[in-house]
Amino acid sequence: MSNQEKLDTEILIKKAAKQLFFGEGRFKATTQEIADAAGVNRTSINYYFRSRDNLFEIVFQEALQKMDEKHHAILLSDISFKEKLSQWLDDELASAIKYPFLEIYIVSEMQSKCSHLKRKKNDVHLVHQSLDEDLKNEIKAGRIKPISTIQFMINVASLVSFPSCMRQMMMDSFQLTDEEFNQIIKERKQIILDTIFI
Repeated sequence: MSNQEKLDTEILIKKAAKQLFFGEGRFKATTQEIADAAGVNRTSINYYFRSRDNLFEIVFQEALQKMDEKHHAILLSDISFKEKLSQWLDDELASAIKYPFLEIYIVSEMQSKCSHLKRKKNDVHLVHQSLDEDLKNEIKAGRIKPISTIQFMINVASLVSFPSCMRQMMMDSFQLTDEEFNQIIKERKQIILDTIFI
């Protein structure tokens, strides 16, 4: 097997695992189930990733890193604050539809303070600093009501994350199909922007 074929197989396994774990919420999916979803032999997972738990960890860390990189690129760009927020919401809400259980897992891991939840502190600090400056400018210009940066972040995170974290309960309560709930998620962007900006 060539190096390219090995890489393709590894990517295929990770893609299937990500869909099972975060797209379908099957956090306890077995090695065989992952292999079946990827269309590979079960021994391939042990060959490439040593264990199912190690595969889960790799897939989760890569998802978190990709999300952080996208968000940092948007929030540290030179576009207007409203456009930054608009692009960030596009990314977050698209992820909420594609991987509805990723947010739940991230929140649970942060809550349990697991050591494997790795994030680059310097990057996070730069983003917070940039957000603080942008927010102060928006408040000064009269486009956003006065609010502290942390309260602003809590508000936005709540408006974005709550529907995903409560997805199943809300679907059951309002008797919604997946398609109907996904449409509600798509509508969140404009509702959130209208809530934030005067």
